[in-house]
Amino acid sequence: MQKRHLLAGEFGAAARLSPKALRLYADLGLLLPAWVEPATGYRCYTPDQLPRARLLGRLRRLGLPLNRIGHLADLTPQARELELRGWLRAQRDLLDERAAALDALQAPADPGLTGAVAEREVPATKVLCRTRRVDSTTLPELISAADRDIRAHLRASGLAGDGSRLVSFHDLVTPDSDGLVEVAVTYDGSVEPVDDLHIRLVPAHTAVYLPVPAGHEDLPLILRVYDAVEAWTDARPDLVCTGHPYEIYPGTGARFDVACPVSR
Repeated sequence: MQKRHLLAGEFGAAARLSPKALRLYADLGLLLPAWVEPATGYRCYTPDQLPRARLLGRLRRLGLPLNRIGHLADLTPQARELELRGWLRAQRDLLDERAAALDALQAPADPGLTGAVAEREVPATKVLCRTRRVDSTTLPELISAADRDIRAHLRASGLAGDGSRLVSFHDLVTPDSDGLVEVAVTYDGSVEPVDDLHIRLVPAHTAVYLPVPAGHEDLPLILRVYDAVEAWTDARPDLVCTGHPYEIYPGTGARFDVACPVSR
């Protein structure tokens, strides 16, 4: 015997899903009605759709994005468990990173770091760059790929391709928010832009900088390095930051320096 159809209200009550959630899942193709009454437009479901509906609701309550929920709902229970375990580990890592960032935010500027801040004059230089919006989880991939592609294009153009790398942050980049980041390599000579690689002139400027101590290169301790540069600058009324902070590789006796353009 064919199972009877359930109206959306009945089906939603049995699945513990609101009418809004049912409409959303239908619009996204995650849970289509079994039948729509032509005259009234009433949506009807069958009882054998209830397990999927309940699964979608439970996955949604985990805070998963809708596109991933559809993918997970189509997996076998064993494959779904593997993916969810991996997702849970990533969430725990993210929570640990947020907690560490909070600790860094609450801590006062480190006198040992601020004492190592210095000034220098930076000559004008040409750079070949790539600019993208990324969060901190995809930042390393951007830096690695952009550095590789830029140096390869410089070498293909007959240049050395061994200039310093600059990573400029136009916005705050965290695990939760993306920002505009420019990866650039300095060069001498002539080169043509290609694809998404563009040329920019970095004007001569005074920079406040701090060589990053070993162990401070990554989040959350790198935030203390930026805080030290900012605190050192803020403590000098004759100085004002005039540009985006940037990292320069290699650094001054360090893997990289954190620097910021300033003027008097």
